[in-house]
Amino acid sequence: MRMCSIKSVLAMGLASLAFNSLAASVYQDASLPTEQRVSDLLNQMTLQEKVAQLQTVWHEGRELKGPNGALKTSKAEKILPLGIGHIARPSEDLSPEDTVKYTNAIQKWLIDNTRLSIPAIFHEEALHGHAASEATSFPQAIAMASTWDPQLIYDIYQASAQEVRARGGNQALTPILDVARDPRWGRIEETMGEDPYLIGELGVSAVKGFQGDEQNIPENRVMATLKHLAGHGQPTGGLNIAPAPIGERALREVFLFPFEAAVTLAHVGSVMASYNEIDGIPSHANKMLLTDILRDEWGFDGLLVSDYYAINELITRHGLAGTKENAAIMALNAGVDVEMPDREVFPLLEKLVNDKKVSIQKIDTAVTRILREKFKLGLFENPYTDENAVNAIVGSQAHRDLAQTTAEKAMVLLKNDGVLPLDKTKVKSVAVIGPHADETLLGGYSDIPRQTVTILDGLRNKLGKNAKVEFSRGALITQDIEDPLPASVKAQSYSKERWNKESMKLADLSNAQALIDDAVALAKRSDVAVVVVGSNEGSSREAWAENHLGDRDSLHLLGKQHALVEAVLATGTPTVLILSNGRPLTLGNLYQDAPAIIEAWYLGQETGTALANVLFGDVNPSGKLPLTLPKTIGQLPVFYNHKPSAKRGYIFGDTAPAFAFGHGLSYTTFDYGDLSIDAANAEANGTVSVSFTLTNSGDVDGEEVAQLYIRDVFSSVTRPVKELKGFKRVALKAGESKKVTFELPINLLAFYDAQMRFVVEPGEIKLMIGSASDDVRLEDAFEITGEVSEIQQAQKAYLTNVSVQ
Repeated sequence: MRMCSIKSVLAMGLASLAFNSLAASVYQDASLPTEQRVSDLLNQMTLQEKVAQLQTVWHEGRELKGPNGALKTSKAEKILPLGIGHIARPSEDLSPEDTVKYTNAIQKWLIDNTRLSIPAIFHEEALHGHAASEATSFPQAIAMASTWDPQLIYDIYQASAQEVRARGGNQALTPILDVARDPRWGRIEETMGEDPYLIGELGVSAVKGFQGDEQNIPENRVMATLKHLAGHGQPTGGLNIAPAPIGERALREVFLFPFEAAVTLAHVGSVMASYNEIDGIPSHANKMLLTDILRDEWGFDGLLVSDYYAINELITRHGLAGTKENAAIMALNAGVDVEMPDREVFPLLEKLVNDKKVSIQKIDTAVTRILREKFKLGLFENPYTDENAVNAIVGSQAHRDLAQTTAEKAMVLLKNDGVLPLDKTKVKSVAVIGPHADETLLGGYSDIPRQTVTILDGLRNKLGKNAKVEFSRGALITQDIEDPLPASVKAQSYSKERWNKESMKLADLSNAQALIDDAVALAKRSDVAVVVVGSNEGSSREAWAENHLGDRDSLHLLGKQHALVEAVLATGTPTVLILSNGRPLTLGNLYQDAPAIIEAWYLGQETGTALANVLFGDVNPSGKLPLTLPKTIGQLPVFYNHKPSAKRGYIFGDTAPAFAFGHGLSYTTFDYGDLSIDAANAEANGTVSVSFTLTNSGDVDGEEVAQLYIRDVFSSVTRPVKELKGFKRVALKAGESKKVTFELPINLLAFYDAQMRFVVEPGEIKLMIGSASDDVRLEDAFEITGEVSEIQQAQKAYLTNVSVQ
């Protein structure tokens, strides 16, 4: 494939300079402050040019693509004559090199052929790695969150940013900071779990990984986009885009907290509004949410973008706006700056301004925001990407190693009755059983990476000629794949195709017993059985249309997977149950009957290597659950930080979950001791220092995630029975001890009182430290003294500093 040289990129730049030299302006002077440049450019723009900046092309933009990344200039003349704000997903169906050619060609055309030479922003999906061919596919977001490792999250999103920018992308439509409280919802795998504090700390790290820590975004980073604002993670009935039954206090304290933390601490460049409504107002028409809170209270000055086709859904879905003109007015007045992904509604803004139904000041405000981000991205100085560099960055060995490390840290050991770790010197035959054990499940928003390792191949690679590793499918989940699996699927992944497929049907069960019988026969002749069950990208996914659903009204194992596991367990062969899934599942008696269970989620392209390392003890599992695993679907919603009146009990059932938030075992043991609080009393704006000793009391090295919870014992409004306010992943060698200190800001304990003032109230605060929300090892308390203190925006605290000695 022919590739441009660095000289050709320089030539593009020289051509652009020659064009711009005809009418040099203040906005072209990189030495001047950004706001001065934005103002100068805005003042030179026509109304048509301004409105073009508030639009995106995607489906229409596909017409721009010629062969091998070439640009169809005749189409550009038709589609981009006035410039454009955004171009969606340019890497779609293109190789890394061709994507660079394509994005460079578009930028050059815009610079050479539009009046003011304004470059475009190319946005991409990068939920768990760039969703593009050959890019590194990291574990799904819910698995990343299971690491409870902010530095690792930073590293992942830094690597993802490098791969997106290497192909010419400038903006990533992630991270997702929805607080997820309903596992029926098919998008729960895209979230970081149920707890606002955990999501907030990981979200801050994700944004900094994407954007860097500078005011302007470096050339190897991209603008991050927080989504979805707000309440998207607790839809009525677990149905995607359904109304969120949330009051203002819960909205602010729970669902907005991660967004506020990322805006305040990481200075995110972009936020995306959500599809759902809250109390009758869809987010894309919610001025209180998008302007009063996000901008006026939090001080956000970045770009507010619509979710895909969501402005038009003010008409078609919500019945709020009777016409596209009204939808455009509602969205713009609420605070939406850019319509994505196609030009459905915002092109009407030109006429609306001329008809005096929209003020030019509103248009100018939105255009100012998008121009500001383009300047911060350095697009006016360097709009092009080096074709020669892309292949060394995309899917690099360093990123593949990072994907493996993440997968190893993401696995949560739910249960272990002495089966794990397996002994390589004793295991001579392994039965690998399960619908997708010979395939790599990547989860939603994935493409095909350069390489994948299935669980079957990972175990074969681990054991080599020392053991016989055989496979039996055992069961099927959906009618989307043939058996045996085609070689092409084994070599890559079927995840993207399955996730995009419109109509999904459950597997035909006519051959179910034969599949189980084959698996049982294999288990009987093996030393150990590794049974992999769960879901796939067709049974758990985003429901973006009536012909593309992904939410469920049950959480049991689909098909005959449950019967399969029971049959294998009945053979008496030592069995390890692996859950490969996008949402929490209810396993009934299997929780008790299976001697070892690992929650693996979707572990990304290095699934097999990572799992084999954990199974055989080369890696000690250390993941913790970022959400609660329900015992039955009737318990929903089930989350650990509930109110005191929430868990009285069921007449014939149990309110206790299968596994609690924060749960995760290890091959070693950890002891907590020597709890010390530096003060018995504290006041608002102060800090309490909480220290303890953490000891690895076992025989192998390991990592523990120590967790700090609090309870406000008595308050003017009801408070949760337990709230996470700090955590730290600590590596300890066998027998080693370390001192861990949480510096807890008192203002982090503030809440909204009966008058909706954000206050710190005097009273007793109970401290709980332990290994999980239901495994508290140390307890103490302190008193907040003084008067009720109203906490101002600048006084808010978001994170607890933690040190380890």
